[in-house]
Amino acid sequence: MHILIVDDVAENLQILALMLKDQGYSVRPVSSGRMALKPAKANPPDLILLDITMPEMNGYEVCEIMKRD
Repeated sequence: MHILIVDDVAENLQILALMLKDQGYSVRPVSSGRMALKPAKANPPDLILLDITMPEMNGYEVCEIMKRD
């Protein structure tokens, strides 16, 4: 299972990525909504863990763009 983690807090990305990798998941952490759009489109993950409150583009906006694509 491939999981895309999107969070602007580096510590959250590190903790989640480590926990999930330890459970055998393939994880791709990114630090912004904009950075999540390309990999989500190029190689759609099985699951996206998305922070809602982020600067520049919040989680709802990311969801809207991903749904359109």
